[in-house]
Amino acid sequence: MAERIVVIGAGGFGRETLDVVEALIAAGEPLQLLGVVDSGPRQVDLGRLGERGIVYLGTDDEWLSAAAGDEHFVVAIGSPAVREAVVQRFTAAGLRATTLIHPRAVIGSRAGIGDGVVITSGVQVSTNVTIGDHVHLNPASIIGHDATLADYVSVNPGAIVSGNVVVEKGVLLGAGSVVLQGLTVGAGATVGAAACVTKDVEPATTVVGVPARVRESTA
Repeated sequence: MAERIVVIGAGGFGRETLDVVEALIAAGEPLQLLGVVDSGPRQVDLGRLGERGIVYLGTDDEWLSAAAGDEHFVVAIGSPAVREAVVQRFTAAGLRATTLIHPRAVIGSRAGIGDGVVITSGVQVSTNVTIGDHVHLNPASIIGHDATLADYVSVNPGAIVSGNVVVEKGVLLGAGSVVLQGLTVGAGATVGAAACVTKDVEPATTVVGVPARVRESTA
């Protein structure tokens, strides 16, 4: 029986996640895409869903009230904090998360991958990597050997996580950023686009630049 899937989030990453689902179906995976749920979709995103024949299923409340209960979901929302809140709500409703890995992603040996993960096209995950729940790996990102990514991490396009790096819960790594080998990025931190992390990043901080340094407050 095909696994019935709902994608939560109609924005850019939501539509990239739809690409992953469609690629898996084309490759013969037993999946059935039911449509997209979004509590505040932009008209442009609804239009783009319509252009590709994807059904908009309504807001979170509307869909949860009508769900049969056997559906699987994936939260395709870029913000780690928002993603966690949505996951908690859908999990509390008794629904199960699904993991989606694009057929053109490369996954090394002995990689452990959690629930609700989305791995897009062109991603490379090396050997002995541990990936937590509800992690997003955007196109062309690279995860080095023995790295650990905790729950709700977002790795944006082209970012590189070197070997033996620890990325703690809810971190966002900006597009094209690099974290050098053996470092730790603390929980809730943000690494700016194209930044190069050369030392550990404290939790809940934002670092930018080359080498990466804590962004000064403008307040």
